[in-house]
Amino acid sequence: MRLLSLLAALLLALPALAFTPPPWTRSANIYEVNVRQFSRDSSFNAVTAEIPRLQKMGVKILWIMPIQPIGVKERKGELGSYYAVRDYKGINPEFGTLDDFKRLVATAHAHDMKVVLDWVANHTAWDSAWVTQHPDWYQKNAQGQISGYVYDNGTSLEHWDDVVGLDYRNKTLWPAMIDAMRYWVDVAGIDGFRADVAGRVPVPFWVAARTALDARKPLFWLAEGDAPDLAQAFDMVYDWDFAHLMQKVAKGKASAADLAAYVEHPRLQYAPDTYRMRFTSNHDFNSWAGSDPELYGAGFKAFAVLAATLPDMPLIYGGQEASLNKRLEFFKRDPIDWHGASLADFYAGLLRLKTDNKALWNGTAGGKLVMLATGNTDVIAYDRVRDGNRIRVIANLSGKPAAFSIEAKPRTLAAWDYAIAVD
Repeated sequence: MRLLSLLAALLLALPALAFTPPPWTRSANIYEVNVRQFSRDSSFNAVTAEIPRLQKMGVKILWIMPIQPIGVKERKGELGSYYAVRDYKGINPEFGTLDDFKRLVATAHAHDMKVVLDWVANHTAWDSAWVTQHPDWYQKNAQGQISGYVYDNGTSLEHWDDVVGLDYRNKTLWPAMIDAMRYWVDVAGIDGFRADVAGRVPVPFWVAARTALDARKPLFWLAEGDAPDLAQAFDMVYDWDFAHLMQKVAKGKASAADLAAYVEHPRLQYAPDTYRMRFTSNHDFNSWAGSDPELYGAGFKAFAVLAATLPDMPLIYGGQEASLNKRLEFFKRDPIDWHGASLADFYAGLLRLKTDNKALWNGTAGGKLVMLATGNTDVIAYDRVRDGNRIRVIANLSGKPAAFSIEAKPRTLAAWDYAIAVD
């Protein structure tokens, strides 16, 4: 314990460094894999078998949702939440073995793809060994007892009764958590982390973790959060505002003009090389807010085009390429129907455009965004320009035909239609 305290003190003394995204992220996109629902047998091996298909589609980074054993005590539903981790260094037998996961990572690498592991540093399952071995590592209620985690989402309180919160004020926790993360870099060869509810964990911890783990190899760090101070440790943050605004536009509660104004003047400001993740869906949106048809209706493809061509990195949620048209269950098996209408070629075209054209690259490697006047509040238009490359995107974000003019040239677009021009 004395050694852990000494290491924690050393980590606290580290300065907040300016980290740089790994070079392989510059033209990258990210694809979220919900292993439980990806196949009928919920296996790593089924994901591995699909990697050649995903490579053909143009996927560059696989984000794998948590793979550790799930707590049994206070478990939600039939199989529990992936985010109720019982053992940070274990494997959920529902998905397979450690060797199966290592094979998945090795296969991804062989197909020029990287693997990012979802990491739950904010809380553990009730039956984690840490609860009994290190009760001082946990948050306590007013009675001094470890209790279910209460999450304030900004508008209401969510009771996560299946997990208990870690207390990062106790610095002896820090090296233990970093050691658990290091295990997956060393043993499985992963290439980075997606940090669950990253803003609930102190930024100095993330700086310490990144400093320690990037010494192994340059990793990619994605924060589930949008607070600007997360950029001290993370390469990419969520752009929830953008996603929520697209949904409002799709429902007629906002316009393309509102979306253009947000893109030009976002609520939050970041350093030039901090990526923002653009997405139409993810596991939270799909399971709790709605499927793509529910959220975007007939305009889905137009919004997907925006997510893929605005700065910075686009996310595809596994199954969207098969026109995922239902909310996937979260606490039990509910496999994706891969026989839906294929959007694979649609996504492949967008991802290829991003990879091949520097105007669409991420961060400071990408092109300047120039918003264009259209004279129609239903139409958004912009250029991305870099090193002589220009991509122009125009989208009618309404359910009716739109007449507009760009640079004194009149045009029309059908309802929810879009146009992409490459110079």
